[in-house]
Amino acid sequence: LHLPEAHALARGDKVLIGVVDSGSDGTHPELAGMIADSFDVLPNEPPHNHGTAIAGTIAAHAKLLGVAPAARILAARAFGDKPADAKATTFNVLKGIDWAAKHGARVINMSFAGPRDPAIERELAAATKRRIVLIAAAGNAGPKSAPLYPAADPNVIAVSATDPQDKVFDKSNRGSYISLAAPGVDILAPAPNGAYQVISGTSLSAAYVSGMAALLIERKPGLGPQEVRKVLQATAHDLGPRGRDPEYGSGLSDAYQAVKSLEPRNADTLTSQQR
Repeated sequence: LHLPEAHALARGDKVLIGVVDSGSDGTHPELAGMIADSFDVLPNEPPHNHGTAIAGTIAAHAKLLGVAPAARILAARAFGDKPADAKATTFNVLKGIDWAAKHGARVINMSFAGPRDPAIERELAAATKRRIVLIAAAGNAGPKSAPLYPAADPNVIAVSATDPQDKVFDKSNRGSYISLAAPGVDILAPAPNGAYQVISGTSLSAAYVSGMAALLIERKPGLGPQEVRKVLQATAHDLGPRGRDPEYGSGLSDAYQAVKSLEPRNADTLTSQQR
């Protein structure tokens, strides 16, 4: 992803990223000071491996290098604490998305997948009208799976996973709705209680792209969802068949090329000084 080069230009400074997931351990050294606010749709649940890994992939800043280490996380716990397979209801997901939107999220990461749901579609359409960038995991049901949501929603940037050889993750969903690919195999991430874990899946890939969206928004705060999508796709490295394809979308995301392609906010600064 060329993160060190990208961080010379932007680090996601104070951009709020909503993470609708299972609980994140905000006391972990990688996440200390990074949780701007939290909302427990499910109270009295302990921090969870998945939610902690997703928040850390975005904003880790101790031993690990998060994609947007100066961003801030709005952590919405909508998924219950089941170690292998945390689940949520439509109602809880809706509450998490709505809370993140109302608390100023510029990006909402949704590292979960399920069937199409009209209520969630309406919520995502409303978030898009508020110019919130929506990013979701393509899903880990494999190449024969039907499209999974919210990734397959047209308002959402759907992210598939690649391995260290830039091959598509064998469990990653495929389809015409895939926008981009990002690393998602054997990712080192924080775990609750100060621990670390190695984890795979499109959930991590979505988190990488959510962090990149925060870098772009810091660089050019006026960007809306379609502009962020366009920049990320235009600067991705084409993989697989030439052009966009159902495995990688527009290709492997490149944080540095994406940030570099934008003019910095000099004009915004000049305008404020003139006032």
